[in-house]
Amino acid sequence: MLIKMDNTNILYKRINNMKNNMSKKYFSVLAATLALSACSGAPKGEAKYPTGADRATTEGDIYAKPDSIFGQDGLNIFGKNKKRSDDGSTGIGVNSFLWRASLDTLSFMPLASADPFGGVIITDWYSAPEKPKERFKVNAFILDKKLVSTGIQVKVFRQVKKGSSWRDANVADDMGTKLEDSILTRARQLRVAANEKN
Repeated sequence: MLIKMDNTNILYKRINNMKNNMSKKYFSVLAATLALSACSGAPKGEAKYPTGADRATTEGDIYAKPDSIFGQDGLNIFGKNKKRSDDGSTGIGVNSFLWRASLDTLSFMPLASADPFGGVIITDWYSAPEKPKERFKVNAFILDKKLVSTGIQVKVFRQVKKGSSWRDANVADDMGTKLEDSILTRARQLRVAANEKN
């Protein structure tokens, strides 16, 4: 009987320890949740470290960048850091003029996939209304951040309907090149229009 009672006491102690541990875990989770929710009221934007500049040269704003004798962009000896507004580089991973020109040129075809960061446009199969037994698919790859003739590569695929199934067929050798040329022409037009706005 004494042994049975000791086992029961041990069991009660274990249950109480588990309850205490569980309540500590719940309290920890609750405290962490409250701490994180308190951070949501923090000011938005990037925190800046004071520059240590004299307040007289920055008009009392210790976070401001002091004026340089070489101008706003500093000294530029070899012209490497000069930003051009017409180069088409934006937040996307490829040349924006080539990207938009590719989308414009291929807009008559349904898009299967478009990745602006990787510079890949894949169309779905397209059949012209006048030739329903022939269909085309295009993959366009933008390879450069600059607007250059080697910055675009187009692959064209063609299938012909034989009976009830589609079969791969040869594509004219110059079809991809013609699409590349029309994309480049459209990209140049977009760049000229952008320069005229500025």
